[in-house]
Amino acid sequence: MHLRTGKTRRLNLALQGGGAHGAFTWGVLDALLEDSSIDVEGVSGTSAGAMNALCLAHGLMTGGRDGARETLARFWTSVAASSPFASSDDSGAGLSPALKLMLQWTHHLSPEQLNPFDLNPLRDILGEQFDFVRLRRDAPIKLFIAATHANSGKLRLFRNHELSVDTLLASACLPTIHRSIVIDGEPYWDGGYSANPAVFPLAYQCTSPDILLILLTPLRYAETPASAEDIRQRLLELSFNATFLREMRMFAHLREEASTSVLPAWVLNRLPVGQLERRIAQLRFHAITADALLGELPPGSKLAVSLPFFERLRDSGRVHCLAWLEAHRDSIGERATLDLDRLFY
Repeated sequence: MHLRTGKTRRLNLALQGGGAHGAFTWGVLDALLEDSSIDVEGVSGTSAGAMNALCLAHGLMTGGRDGARETLARFWTSVAASSPFASSDDSGAGLSPALKLMLQWTHHLSPEQLNPFDLNPLRDILGEQFDFVRLRRDAPIKLFIAATHANSGKLRLFRNHELSVDTLLASACLPTIHRSIVIDGEPYWDGGYSANPAVFPLAYQCTSPDILLILLTPLRYAETPASAEDIRQRLLELSFNATFLREMRMFAHLREEASTSVLPAWVLNRLPVGQLERRIAQLRFHAITADALLGELPPGSKLAVSLPFFERLRDSGRVHCLAWLEAHRDSIGERATLDLDRLFY
């Protein structure tokens, strides 16, 4: 059953990475797909965000909105079933003793030493569940999958015609755990090191001016970490979010500098300004966040693999998305609902 609310509202989606926390985005997408007035043009995703973007595109291609919801559920259920490390608590957010021990080993052993046979359940899931040949040809939405070039730190965006198992694995490759993913002779690591996610391709290569950010890293934490382990985790989160914050600060600055930004679109389109300035002035940003929920989870919960934990996050994502739609659905195509200056500038 899909909710029908009249006119079509077109969005682009920016999906952050965050390991297991990406199940929150599963819930957000599940709720968006229920609303038949929402049409997605492009999706930029990093790591877990890239996996969710893949599920969305493949599901829409093979079975429409219901197919996308089923694809998301099948993917996350398979990820939970594939892990040899069961959660250590009832909530599902805790790490098993075996996984904790393995993570300690990563401080002393390389991925090649930890996993000499290069076993990766995610590779098997991607190969079994997704038709990349067809996706490269028929994907109904524009995809921008972020990875980081390991030898330069440069962002590499893989687009529809480049989609493969390896491009998705590259976007989610944590180099202390997994071997570098080599594509065309070049090594790649997790896209979060260079963009989490990249917003500019949605601004410059899609036509819809509405961009919905689905954020998994809190924009502000309630407490300062004190223990050595919590400090290390916070540093990792901050490093993964730094490029995104800089990019959003850039958009805020450009919008402030655009002298025509306060004019209505019909006037703006007739002014002798450059295409870039016009596009920047027209952009409308929105965001769905869960700072209270995700900020209070244990620091290592991004590596937790548990279906109850995934489902808990999915349900929270649905609740957050439905509340956002109730408050802001009519703003899509009309006005921004995110104050860039207050949050990023």
